[in-house]
Amino acid sequence: MMRIMRMMRKPALALAALLLTAALAEAAVPPDVAEYGKRIEQFSATRGQGSESERLRKLFDLFWEYQMHASPEYATFVGYPGLDDRWSDLSPESIEFGRRLTHTIGGALASIDRAQLTPAEQVDYDLALRHVREGIEGEPFHGEYMLVTQLGGPQQNVPQLLSIMPAGDVKAYENILARMRGVPRVIDQTIALLDRGLQEGITPPKVTLRDVPGQVESLLVDDPLKSPMLKTFQKFPDTVPAADRERLTREAVAAFREQVAPAFRKLHGYLANTYLPAARESIAMGDLPNGKAWYAYQARVNTTTNLTPEQIHQIGLAEVKRIRQEMDALMATTGFQGSFEDFCKFLRTDPRFFYDKPEDLLTGFRDIAKRIDPELVKLFGKLPRLPYGVIPVPAYSEKSQTTAYYEEGSLAAGRPGELNANTYDLKSRPKWEMEALTSHEAVPGHHLQLSLAQEMEGVPEWRRHDDYTAFVEGWALYAESLGNEIGLYKDPYSHFGQLTYEIWRAIRLVVDTGMHTMGWTRQRAIDYFRANSAKTEHDIEVEIDRYIVSPGQALAYKIGELKIKELRAYAQRELGPKFDVRAFHDHVLGNGAVPLDLLEKSVRAWVAEAKSGAKAARQAGAGEGAAGGASNP
Repeated sequence: MMRIMRMMRKPALALAALLLTAALAEAAVPPDVAEYGKRIEQFSATRGQGSESERLRKLFDLFWEYQMHASPEYATFVGYPGLDDRWSDLSPESIEFGRRLTHTIGGALASIDRAQLTPAEQVDYDLALRHVREGIEGEPFHGEYMLVTQLGGPQQNVPQLLSIMPAGDVKAYENILARMRGVPRVIDQTIALLDRGLQEGITPPKVTLRDVPGQVESLLVDDPLKSPMLKTFQKFPDTVPAADRERLTREAVAAFREQVAPAFRKLHGYLANTYLPAARESIAMGDLPNGKAWYAYQARVNTTTNLTPEQIHQIGLAEVKRIRQEMDALMATTGFQGSFEDFCKFLRTDPRFFYDKPEDLLTGFRDIAKRIDPELVKLFGKLPRLPYGVIPVPAYSEKSQTTAYYEEGSLAAGRPGELNANTYDLKSRPKWEMEALTSHEAVPGHHLQLSLAQEMEGVPEWRRHDDYTAFVEGWALYAESLGNEIGLYKDPYSHFGQLTYEIWRAIRLVVDTGMHTMGWTRQRAIDYFRANSAKTEHDIEVEIDRYIVSPGQALAYKIGELKIKELRAYAQRELGPKFDVRAFHDHVLGNGAVPLDLLEKSVRAWVAEAKSGAKAARQAGAGEGAAGGASNP
């Protein structure tokens, strides 16, 4: 699972032109954001001013600047300077502004003659147009009304952002203070959107929100300097003069007590007394207004396919059956006497499979990563420059968080990637799952793929950070299977753990579609999960609740992995002994995240080129042999 701090998703591009109106430039929309909107609106008038390639680059540059100003948290995350003192505006006016701007950007794209672009630029153009169409198709659905869940919201995003902000000089600390003082507005705007969701009947299910007030309450510490939000004030770098440190610390404590803590107390009261009691009882997205269409849309966007929920459900059933047979066969080789259920209970409960101390769990992950790192050259010709590390999931969110997740680093911001390992309830964190988990979240999974994407050259900036879940998570699941090629899973229990993780993603296809479109209850989903995997009880409940509040997202993993495996088998079959797994992986990752249909087109073209190159070499060799009067088969 990849977790990226974004208060707002990247604004979608759009298909058709729709002029911005004067209403969109009202005071509620930040002036610089409104100004970028005007400039994008005027872009179509630049026809004939430079080549179409130049115009496309200018449009993408303009869009990137708009994106940074509209989502300053995201700007901080990617290392874009100058906006670290601001929060995104979540007013209804700004949200409507973003929707209309989608159409305006589409009009700007339509003003560019695609036929005059280079093949690489046409790919960029087509990907932008895809975002356009998805943005317009998603307009009827109001995800902004569900900004708070057990997996995200200001109670997690605010501490996370404040803890990763640059802190190299006095100005950087002033930016942190400015953001702390801006927290009340973030909370007020969030509550307003949640309240609108209550009125419209659009909320997360009540059962998934049970721990959220506690998450907020955990931030309300008595000593502000012990808050994760003031982490950078606990130890100053040498670049901050001693004379400023006392003042900055004093102002941080005051900001926490006068702005941050009261804002979160207000959020806690609203959630506990108003929101949770009125949240919906049902769990299916299909039960929301326009919910069936919404879920079908989520399935298409997350898988980048046209598969229906019913088709995905059937794929899941078939995959569960196939992997379960492999698990049964592996269980037999261990000599275990008992049923599959008995074996899973043994794996969930035997003390040998668990650490007793959180620091030992973290050390275990780090040791696995150190074993994987030197083996990567066997699978990849190009490796990223960005380092990564292993850290614990923050205490304020660990109870409701998944087993682990990856937070993307940034070369521009000087921030490494991080595998966040959950140390809550150590008896639900078995050792036999750790090799597969490290492969997925760190290397050769998320860290490798996302870091290489950041280092792409000759592409628009937004392409380095583009996000297609089917590719990103499909790659990470595929990466788990690569452990067999670099010496992992030698222990039968770790191998069983890898299969448990694979069947886990197949189970998702069944239970996600089952709950959201086929009337499955939460308990039925839990029971199905338990019957087909060795995951622990706490893990299973956290996972099921994740699928409930993120409908369709979990479908992407298995669908993406199946496509990558299919394309590797195709390349191996077509190229035979000429197949080079390093070259294949470099090609798959070389264009960053892309939709699965574009990935297939790209790999097939790569195979055809490799075959024609081999054929040309053979023909050249035959010609040289004939010229020399002899051949040596």
